[in-house]
Amino acid sequence: MTQNQNQNNRYENKLDQPEKIKIKEVIVVEGRDDTQAVNRAVDGLTIETHGFGIRRETWELIAKAYEEKGIIIFTDPDHAGEEIRRKLTEKFPNAKQAYLSRVYATKKGDIGIENAEPQAITEALEKACCTIQSNSAEPAYTNDDLFAAGLAGQSDSKGRREKLGEVLGIGYGNAKGLLKKLNQFNINREDFYEALRTIDNQRD
Repeated sequence: MTQNQNQNNRYENKLDQPEKIKIKEVIVVEGRDDTQAVNRAVDGLTIETHGFGIRRETWELIAKAYEEKGIIIFTDPDHAGEEIRRKLTEKFPNAKQAYLSRVYATKKGDIGIENAEPQAITEALEKACCTIQSNSAEPAYTNDDLFAAGLAGQSDSKGRREKLGEVLGIGYGNAKGLLKKLNQFNINREDFYEALRTIDNQRD
């Protein structure tokens, strides 16, 4: 197969892929692998509980999402996942609930959201009556903002992102994750720059 044929095949495969739906609510999952699976299926923000022992900072972040965006609880279809769902639902009774059958979430005996195909995840979130947003709107923040603020591309960028997430109450994220959080949580410019001044003052 020639190089041009390879390029054409990649282009055709890309065209065949359906456009991801953009979801308003924050999706609460159990772990990083679940986040990756969700990101393959939809355009949305996730919060990871990292198991049953949910940390105080995570509770606070979920509460912020619940009040400002709404949340969708999307835990694994096993005993541990149902216990986490019950615990979350007690605190956030109006949360939307997404369920995935074990048929779609099982691979080689392992049960988890991370094993599901994108279509199955998308359908589960749609059945939870997720709010679908337009993909045409320009994001409020771009990579240029991160580079200008020293949140990407510098040796201390990781530390600055950690501090910024703490000050804004949106948690830590890598550059891509932070950008998504800034846009999804609708952080206004005034609060953003005030948070940057706060972390800069901490260095003095």
